[in-house]
Amino acid sequence: MTITAIFSAALPIGIGATVVMDLWGLLLRRLGVATLNFAMVGRWAGHLLRGRVRHQAIAKAEPVRHELAWGWVIHYTIGVLFAMLLVAIVGEGWLLAPTLLPALVVGVVTVAAPLCFMQPAMGAGFFASKTLTPARNCLKSLATHFVFGVGLFLSADLLALV
Repeated sequence: MTITAIFSAALPIGIGATVVMDLWGLLLRRLGVATLNFAMVGRWAGHLLRGRVRHQAIAKAEPVRHELAWGWVIHYTIGVLFAMLLVAIVGEGWLLAPTLLPALVVGVVTVAAPLCFMQPAMGAGFFASKTLTPARNCLKSLATHFVFGVGLFLSADLLALV
């Protein structure tokens, strides 16, 4: 598949999977579970553009103009990029008849991004080691990415029906 074909297939799958993940986050918030504030992602990106990669605590860093909007754009862009990874790995045949396992594997593997890159860059440490409840936070991230994997499958399955 060409990069254009991969992107075209992955765009609706990544958006759909990210929406499923966001619905999961909404459910968690309604249950009183703290979830990621996407403004902090936008803040981090804004500082990254100024040359600063790592922070002691991103919440204490200087706010960035439109950080919440940027955070959401980045969140959905990452969802599409992860969907592109899935489509590149599984190919066109999977798009015609999606199965759950490859989507779950990609969803779960992508948890490495926040645990090993985003959290350390934002000051939470590798595997949330600098937070009050590292194991709980890692499990929340894993569950969220598992749900993202389910969303990858559901979105691809829905598209295969159309």
